[in-house]
Amino acid sequence: MTMKTALGNLLQQEDLNFLLTNRIPRTLLTHFMGWFCRIRNPLVSRPSLWAFRLFADDLHLEEARKRRFESLHDCFIRELKEGARPIDRQEDVLVSPCDAIVGASGRVLGTELIQAKGFPYTLADLLHDPELVRSYTNGTYITLRLKSNMYHRFHAPHDCRVERVTYISGDTWNVNPIALRRVERLYAKNERAVIQTTLLQTGHRVTLVPVAAVLVASMRFEFLDVRLHLRYKGPNVIACDAILRKGQEMGRFEQGSTIIVFAPGELNLAPNVSEGRAIRMGEPLLRILG
Repeated sequence: MTMKTALGNLLQQEDLNFLLTNRIPRTLLTHFMGWFCRIRNPLVSRPSLWAFRLFADDLHLEEARKRRFESLHDCFIRELKEGARPIDRQEDVLVSPCDAIVGASGRVLGTELIQAKGFPYTLADLLHDPELVRSYTNGTYITLRLKSNMYHRFHAPHDCRVERVTYISGDTWNVNPIALRRVERLYAKNERAVIQTTLLQTGHRVTLVPVAAVLVASMRFEFLDVRLHLRYKGPNVIACDAILRKGQEMGRFEQGSTIIVFAPGELNLAPNVSEGRAIRMGEPLLRILG
């Protein structure tokens, strides 16, 4: 048995995984990781990148625009080669904003949705906005979980206008399936941003909620001149007026985490979307009825 396989089997033990990734000084370690990943000294960056390549399955660095990285952070936020993610151009299709594993998805039951089996939470818990709660009551949602080895940038699901970003400070629980089965209302406890958009073609309101996690509490958006992270002091509601085309980059996590997408009820999940399935940025996510 290889060291990689042995470590992987060890971390699959739920109690140990939960202990090592949650029962730790989460915020302190997240600040430390943010600093450590940016170190460009080869004596630090080269062993870090070697370890990352060793333990991150399916890293696919051959897709990256560049192959040499000056720091671990540089690798995490890598850009892809032109054409690496074809965009579905059908007008009635909204595409996945990111590479991800599809988590809980489907209809919002009134204002309640599912984090994991037996662990519901509400729109109000997550969004903190009565107007958005009304917009997505009985609507459609998809949870997209980015693994650490995945491409970490996210893109516009359709031609849209970004109207407002609301930053909600919070905790940094791990967002892996083990934690989701153990921590109630986890997404509503973690640091997150609520990105409100309107589709240019139809006027539908579609909202993306990037949720940070342990070691990953930092987000940057192409249409804002600030980086949102645990030390960000406000303002919490940031007005903006940015036009983005389908597939255009919106922003990035500084590593990986989760994006929850909300749409009105007249948008249905695309046939290829099912829980546990891997999806790539640019593939169909939602379809506009009619």
